[in-house]
Amino acid sequence: MGIRVIKTALAVLASIYLAQWFGIRSPLSAGLLAILGVDVTKKKGLRTSFQRIAASLVGLTLSAILFGLLGFEIWVISLCILILYPLLVRLHLKDGVVTSSVVMFHIFMAKPITIELILNEVALLLVGLGTATIINIVYMPREHKQLFEIRSKLEAYLSSILVQISLHLKDTGYIWSGSELLEAQDLLEKGLKAAQRSMENALFQEESEWASYFIMRKQQMDSIERMIQLVAQVYQTLPHGELLANVLERLSEDVKVEYYTGRSEKALESLVGSYRQMPLPVSREEFEVRSALLQLMMELRAFLDIAKREKKQKNAETQKKAQSQS
Repeated sequence: MGIRVIKTALAVLASIYLAQWFGIRSPLSAGLLAILGVDVTKKKGLRTSFQRIAASLVGLTLSAILFGLLGFEIWVISLCILILYPLLVRLHLKDGVVTSSVVMFHIFMAKPITIELILNEVALLLVGLGTATIINIVYMPREHKQLFEIRSKLEAYLSSILVQISLHLKDTGYIWSGSELLEAQDLLEKGLKAAQRSMENALFQEESEWASYFIMRKQQMDSIERMIQLVAQVYQTLPHGELLANVLERLSEDVKVEYYTGRSEKALESLVGSYRQMPLPVSREEFEVRSALLQLMMELRAFLDIAKREKKQKNAETQKKAQSQS
């Protein structure tokens, strides 16, 4: 907000001085248009500026025709609004309603209508909105530092959540408050918004790695919420649960790694093979718990599939380096 206020002040100052330098009448109006032109992101600023200029030209043409034909009467202003606003919505130029209204009132106050007046209004539009757009593009705070901080905290929370699930599988009497889940959800929302702003500020980049990253984490958070519902059905501590807890503990470390390592996937597949060799349930309670554990494994596989699909894969050189270090 502070940066936007500073940019708005600079845009107003520059546009008024430019309007005076070019000899444009009503230079303060250029400052008013500049206030309307500063936006929150570069792409949005460009889009809305073009819309406002186009809408203002439509408003300029319509008001010139109506005032020229019907006279400079108050009721003609209402008629102009009744025609102009629906027309702008129809043309997908509703963001230019305010600027087109400013132009309309200018025409009304500056009567009579002349070519010089119309050219003056066009010049005001170009100077006011153009200055704001240029200042908007020149500087926009980068989101990268904030995005890295959000990613680091989010991964720490995801790791903690997986550890908490594993602790419950090892001891069903363990109680977890669930605070990490709420914090992770809040961080995820902040990350998605920051990634969207970052993408909007990259003029020549359609896709954002940050947007892909947080969408991946959103999918995994949905998967974790389903896991938690399944874990709630595990009311008896079994060796099967303890083995699955070990996989979750390994995943709690892998979730913080930038690349998809595949270690947790291999551990899970090995566990599936081990499960098939274990004796069948001997009681209804054991059957219910093992059924919940089996569903939990399937959900865990879906969680890993998301990471495998979206995360970067380690290349051969990176894998060799990791193996030599280990």
